[in-house]
Amino acid sequence: MIETGTQPERILLIGVQTQLVTDEQFANLLNELAALTKTAGGIVVDYVTQKRSTIHNRSLVGTGKLEEIQSLVEARDIDLVISQNELTPSTNNYLEEAIGVRVIDRTQLILDIFAMRAKSREGKLQVEMAQYDYLLSRIVGKGLELSRQGGGIGTRGPGETQLESDRRYIRSRMLAINKELQQVEKHRERTRQRRLNGREFNIGLIGYTNAGKSTLLTELTKQDTYIKDQLFATLDPLTRKFKINGHDAFTITDTVGFIEDLPTELVNAFESTLEEIRYMDLLLHVVDASHSAHMMHEETVLSLLNDLEIYDVPILTVYNKVDQLTGAFEATKFPNILMSAKNPKDIERLKAEIWDLCIAHAEPYQMRVLPEEADLLALYQQNTLVTAIEFNEEQEYYELTGYRNPIKNDKEADNE
Repeated sequence: MIETGTQPERILLIGVQTQLVTDEQFANLLNELAALTKTAGGIVVDYVTQKRSTIHNRSLVGTGKLEEIQSLVEARDIDLVISQNELTPSTNNYLEEAIGVRVIDRTQLILDIFAMRAKSREGKLQVEMAQYDYLLSRIVGKGLELSRQGGGIGTRGPGETQLESDRRYIRSRMLAINKELQQVEKHRERTRQRRLNGREFNIGLIGYTNAGKSTLLTELTKQDTYIKDQLFATLDPLTRKFKINGHDAFTITDTVGFIEDLPTELVNAFESTLEEIRYMDLLLHVVDASHSAHMMHEETVLSLLNDLEIYDVPILTVYNKVDQLTGAFEATKFPNILMSAKNPKDIERLKAEIWDLCIAHAEPYQMRVLPEEADLLALYQQNTLVTAIEFNEEQEYYELTGYRNPIKNDKEADNE
C-alpha cells in the first residue's frame, strides 16, 4: 500500500458524464476507477460527478461543481483528486491551482499501477517507456511538481530524479530504452520460434483485467502463480506446459489484462508483448460472468484484438466465475463454456473443449516408425496428439495415428 506519511492517501474521484455515455456505462467506469484506486493503495473518500453536454475546456467541470470540489477537498482532508476523464496538461494545471492538491487522471493512475506490477526487466522497461511518452507533453509548466521528491499515487515510475530532466533528456532516455527493448524482443522472438517449431499447441489467455486468467492458469497447470482480487494483478506474460488426455503437447500463455480505454502509451509500449497473441493456436477469452459490465468487458477485449489486427486466431469464450452469479446468465459469444476456475470438474470440461477445438483445426496424420527409431517415436508422442499406436508384427513397424498442427508445419516448410 502506498502511504503519505503514515496514512494511505485519501482520494476524491471526479468525473463528467457526456451525452455519449449512458448512466450504466458511467456507473461502471466510476466503479472501475474506484477499484483502480484501491489497487494503487488509496482510499476513496468521496465522489463528485456532473452531467454535461461537453467537457469544460478549462476546468473539466462547471464553476459550481469546481466550488463543490474545493469545499470537499478542504472538509474531507483530501490528498489527491483523480479524474475519470482524460485531462489535458492545461486543464490539469488549472485544477491543481484551483483545488490546492495534486490532480491526476485515469491514464496516469493506470500507468502508476503498471509501474507497481511490473516485475521482469522487459515489463519495467515497457512501463518506463509508456510513462515517459505520457510525461513528454506534460513536462513543460510542471517541472517543479514532477521533480518533487515524494511518494504517493501517480508518482511511481521512471524515478523522481529523472523527472527533473528536460525534454531532450527524456527523448534520449526513451531512445536508450527502445534499443534495449529491441534486444529483449529478439530474445522473445527466438523463444517464440522454438515454441512454434516444437509443434505444440499454444493456447493464449486473454481477457479483461481481474477476469480470473491467473486462477485458470494455475488450475490448468497445477503450478502456483500470483493470484489476487485486484486489477492488473498479473502484468508480465507467463508460458507453461500442461497436459490434456495424457498428452503434454500444450502450452498456455497468460497475458496482461485489458481494460476500457487502455492508455495508448501502454498499448504502444507493450505491443511486442501483445504480439504473442498473434502466434497462438487458440485463444481463451476469459470473461467474469458475474460482473454487471461483462458485456462491455467482452467488447473491450475484442476491440483491442481488432486494433491489433488479430482476426484469424480461433477463440473460445470462457465465462468464468459462474459460482458467483446471482441470477440468470445468457452467453453472447460462441463457442463458449460456462464454468468456475475453482471447480475441478469444470477444469476438466474446459480441457475437453480445448482438445476438441485443437483437433478441429489440426491435421490428421499416419506415420510408420521402425523399432530402432525410438527417438522419433518419443518426439511424436511429445509434440503431437498421438491417438493410437499399433505394432505391425508381420512387417515390424509401429503405426502412429494422431493430429499435428498444420500452421506450424507450414512455418517449418517455409524454413526448409
